[in-house]
Amino acid sequence: MGAYRSAYERSIADPAGFWREAARDIDWFRPPERILDDSAPPMYRWFPDGELNTCHNALDRHVAAGRGDRPALIHDSPVTGTVRTYTYAELLDATARFAGALRRLGVGRGDRVLLYLAMVPEAVVAMLACARIGAVHSVVFGGFAAHELAVRIDDARPKVVVATSCGIEVDRVVAYHPILTAALAEATHAPQRCVVVQRPQGPADLTPGRDLTWDEVMADAEPVDCVPVAATDPLYVLYTSGTTGRPKGVVRDNGGHAVALRWSMRNIYDVGPGDVFWAASDVGWVVGHSYIVYAPLLTGATTVLYEGKPVGTPDAGAFWRVVAEHRVAALFTAPTAIRAIRRQDPDGTLIKGYDLSSLRTLFLAGERLDPDTWVWAGQRLGVPVVDNWWQTETGWPVAANPRGLEPLPLKPGSPSVPVPGYDVRVVDAGGREVPAGTDGSIVIRLPLPPGCLPTLWGDDERYVRSYLATFPGHYLTGDGGRFDDDGYLYVMGRTDDVINVAGHRLSTGAMEEVLAGHPAVAECAVIGVADALKGQVPSGYVVLKAGAEADPEALAAELVALVRERIGPVAAFRRVTVVPALPKTRSGKILRRTMRGLVEGRDEPVPATIDDPATLTVFRTLGDPAATP
Repeated sequence: MGAYRSAYERSIADPAGFWREAARDIDWFRPPERILDDSAPPMYRWFPDGELNTCHNALDRHVAAGRGDRPALIHDSPVTGTVRTYTYAELLDATARFAGALRRLGVGRGDRVLLYLAMVPEAVVAMLACARIGAVHSVVFGGFAAHELAVRIDDARPKVVVATSCGIEVDRVVAYHPILTAALAEATHAPQRCVVVQRPQGPADLTPGRDLTWDEVMADAEPVDCVPVAATDPLYVLYTSGTTGRPKGVVRDNGGHAVALRWSMRNIYDVGPGDVFWAASDVGWVVGHSYIVYAPLLTGATTVLYEGKPVGTPDAGAFWRVVAEHRVAALFTAPTAIRAIRRQDPDGTLIKGYDLSSLRTLFLAGERLDPDTWVWAGQRLGVPVVDNWWQTETGWPVAANPRGLEPLPLKPGSPSVPVPGYDVRVVDAGGREVPAGTDGSIVIRLPLPPGCLPTLWGDDERYVRSYLATFPGHYLTGDGGRFDDDGYLYVMGRTDDVINVAGHRLSTGAMEEVLAGHPAVAECAVIGVADALKGQVPSGYVVLKAGAEADPEALAAELVALVRERIGPVAAFRRVTVVPALPKTRSGKILRRTMRGLVEGRDEPVPATIDDPATLTVFRTLGDPAATP
């Protein structure tokens, strides 16, 4: 039996023993004696009697072991033309002092701090500082509009907000502070203070009595020590993007998170102390939380924080420059990034200009990895291209190729095999397992392993209803797929209304709410349509109210602008089509899957439950590439 199979079977048969052993790689103030609390299923908790501090494990223990002069964080910002390296000792000093500043602002254990930051070192410092004093951070991606920020403020109820004055894109400066001010005007909850990182490219006009600058609070801040917290205490809340109504705040606890991420770096990513690991993502997403900030630092590796794009900063060789300059051993990004690079440099000519001898592996995740991209990257880079599949809710890979445990053969189109700890099944609508080669719903038998969400912020009932009620005893991933005869998993896409746009999970329902609010729109639907670059892009279809007179092109432009304002540019919403009617079942359900198939050019069968088959005609026309807007 190979190392992977042995580890996987043990993790399923004896999860407590498996994770007790993994927990030895973490420093504990009080080592856990009880590993799994399974007394109140389906609510499980890991290491319930343990105490630790995540910041201590990420910084202090490395400095105490004499490794303080090793590089911890490299901030590479082509949009500002700067590169700066922080040693573990320097990062610890800044973190301990900002933790002291937060404490002086009244933040304590269990209080929330909302972070609305660009990809700057202060983002990493602020996250770790919260962990240091037992506060709960909630990072909101800088691309979200004021309304999205406001609903997160109202749900998390932060005592303090930390923001940058602006973000910097390839060719423009995005003012964050006015967005924050608009969000606070809309929100019902009022934070006590806002700390603003003033950037010279776009300084903010501060609001007296509310705003303080980062430099002000750090000027005389006293460093503070780590606060022991329960392993089951929350480390952070991260909201799933684009949700409607009250957002889903995914909770991550301290103990299970630290154990799982430390295990994953060695066994999945084959990264150890001293290696340089680069997750080319954003701290506003789960990849940024797990694999820019926490996992590399828990491991004693060097992490790269990149403020730039795969193309345009300055060209399609940007990623290869970073790999070469910083001697990156493993690069983790989304397939969209590689597709964008390939579009501008199809022959990989720019790759040849850089010494990539340090690069051992390219990891891709966040959306389905198409075989063409997999082949192109592998041939051009000459390293294994490793797909892995996971979710905001799980926090670390569900299926992957365990490169550090036992590298397995790679198959295009598959993220390989279930990771130890995840009892993955594929079931039919009745919850019965289906044979290999048969599509179904991907579920995970409970308990979920450490590091996964134990609940949603302030809403256990919604957690159970959203994830655990459909197939009792199992977590519903919301993705469909199948196993092959070798036990490799193939993930074919979402089974609900969440779409993947360049690796960002966005709800079509949120976009539909915006469209439906226009006075000329009677009803609408948004579907995710396959896109060669972004994986999926949203496409909107609206039916006008009787008597409404609107120029279709002008209306489309208005609706696109509304979605950009309410959801943010991250939605990549650019296409709206006026249609005479939406195809529905007799019970009134819009046939989104049928619409998607027709628009993507497939000859979809007419569902037996359709109310009016004639409504499909226009979508067949839209599926003709010559007729597609």
